[in-house]
Amino acid sequence: MYRGKTIGVVVPAYDEELLISDTLLSIPVFVDRIYAVNDGSTDRTRIIIDEISQSDTRVITIHHDKNMGVGAAIASGYKQSVKDKMDITVVIDGDNQMDSQLMPSMIDPIIQNRADYTKGNRLLSPEYRRGMSTWRFIGNTLLTLMTKFSSGYWSLMDPQNGYTAISHRALERINLDRIYPHYGYLNDLLVKLNVFGFRVMNIEMPARYGRETSKIQYTRYIRTVSFVLFKDFFYRLKMKYVVLSFHPLVIFYLFGFLMVIGGIIAGIYTAYWVFFANGALFVRGVLSLLLFAIGLQFLSFALLFDIQESRGLSRMEWDDL
Repeated sequence: MYRGKTIGVVVPAYDEELLISDTLLSIPVFVDRIYAVNDGSTDRTRIIIDEISQSDTRVITIHHDKNMGVGAAIASGYKQSVKDKMDITVVIDGDNQMDSQLMPSMIDPIIQNRADYTKGNRLLSPEYRRGMSTWRFIGNTLLTLMTKFSSGYWSLMDPQNGYTAISHRALERINLDRIYPHYGYLNDLLVKLNVFGFRVMNIEMPARYGRETSKIQYTRYIRTVSFVLFKDFFYRLKMKYVVLSFHPLVIFYLFGFLMVIGGIIAGIYTAYWVFFANGALFVRGVLSLLLFAIGLQFLSFALLFDIQESRGLSRMEWDDL
């Protein structure tokens, strides 16, 4: 127990026989439950987890018969944590990449009722990004920008950082069966948190890389997560501004998208009319540009309303110090 709150830690692991022991043994003594989720590993990960559970009664083993994805593994741990009524649930990866001694900084804002969900942020300074490859930094920055639009958390940083903590109230409200099961679950979860108005806080921490080997294929990963974020953007608009309440920004978004697309199509037709049919440019060209410009203006208003509606739901940890 930590400051009067029960703490659970979910540790997803897939083929982590080299590092899973170090990860589990480094978890602080104030943690009440450790949910070690073996996601269909083909190496000795399962055996190691079972052995540690014999000596540490806090370790609850969860085994998937086949690999279901890191999002699905974390969802399994979350479900058990909800069942055990843990006040706060932390997630750290099984590759020992996350410093468990930083856990109090993740938990404190939730206990102090300043956040419902906290997440690590390695992007704030060059010192904290030390060890992060250039390609990983560029990809992370791109996904940060896309996740801001999709989730509505405009102060969000480093959404791919898997070091997180969540309150029981927020965890109980989310449909855990609908979390994206693979890499990209972090982005998807943020969208679902915003729909219900939960507060997210960035917690500064340095990047930490050691003996672990990344299993992410970055080109495919960015492409896949981009598609997830595209769908999640419209899901958030539907649920937050149509189903659960109503806000006219959805109308601005709708007309904005239609006009921008219409302007692009009209522009292509105008180019065809001028270059292949020897037609006049002025009227069709002006109408195409006007339609496109009005569409952009509608989208700008929609974005402004969206930012205002989500103001205060995300912030940096140092804003409150």
